[in-house]
Amino acid sequence: MSTAGPAFRGGMLALLSAVLFGMSTPLIARLSSGINPFLTAALLYAGAALAGATMIRGRAREAGLRRTDAVPLAWITLSGAVVAPVALAWGLQRCSTTSASLMLALEALFTALLAHWLYREQIGLRAWVALLLLTAGAIALLFDAAQTGTSQTLGLIAVVVATMAWGTDDALSRAVADRDPGQVILVKGAAGAATTGAMALAAGARLTDVGQIAGLLLVGVTGYGLSLKFYLLAQRTFGAARTGSVFAFVPFIGALGAVLMGEREAGAGLRVASVLMIVGVILHLTEKHQHRHEHGVLEHEHAHTHDDGHHLHKHDPPVQGSHSHMHRHEPMSHSHPHLPDAHHTHPH
Repeated sequence: MSTAGPAFRGGMLALLSAVLFGMSTPLIARLSSGINPFLTAALLYAGAALAGATMIRGRAREAGLRRTDAVPLAWITLSGAVVAPVALAWGLQRCSTTSASLMLALEALFTALLAHWLYREQIGLRAWVALLLLTAGAIALLFDAAQTGTSQTLGLIAVVVATMAWGTDDALSRAVADRDPGQVILVKGAAGAATTGAMALAAGARLTDVGQIAGLLLVGVTGYGLSLKFYLLAQRTFGAARTGSVFAFVPFIGALGAVLMGEREAGAGLRVASVLMIVGVILHLTEKHQHRHEHGVLEHEHAHTHDDGHHLHKHDPPVQGSHSHMHRHEPMSHSHPHLPDAHHTHPH
């Protein structure tokens, strides 16, 4: 049995998510100039909530949210829809967009480490080397920023805080990855927008520029709404660590976007960091994992098809295409290339 299909789909979904999110960074830097960071975050996640509301699918096609999802959703919202966007918006007002975009590569580092710690997802030697290269690249960026002044350094440190928060968000999102993405995005976006919006009002923030409001809402729809949907779908077949590794293309997409929008920054530290991080991403993406493994009895509900070699239960009458319902997996043992998805959580 081959997993090339699911792996390819997961990789492409993760890459599409990365493109949408990566391009959002230079757009936010341009649109949020002079705006309170809490207000920027509120508009971004209000846009994400609008996107989520249009994505909700019926119970027959996607598993709905449950009361037990409240706690992980609260943590996901706090880290990914409050701390991260506020820190990013604050940092982008104090450092170059290119450097900030490249620093976002650290999100892959924090996601992989948390996935390894929380879910025992396997990280091979090649991936560890990749993570070390990403760390070295981040250090090169901070060293480069230190040569230009305190403001640049503080801005990049704020971006590091954002990557830590989004890494936490990415890893914890595995708990709701099998739920309807539209519901997850709507709840996360609405809660994040309400929280940061209240903070913005408390700080006396006001915004009357219709162009900035519309622009940030649109970036929220694409870069935070659609991007999150594709990210959650990728996690289903690709696992948290590997989805995070593909998402590491975000920095280079953002840096390219910054260049296309007119920013021209190419210091020695930035060039070194770019090389280190590109090599790190390539190493992470080319890691292979295959061995004989056991599947125990498993009962759960999520969207699935019957052509992946794991969903062998029968329907009467037969069901075609993707559908969702509570189902049972019987024990089995086999060997094939696999990823740390919901069906491959075995220890190593």
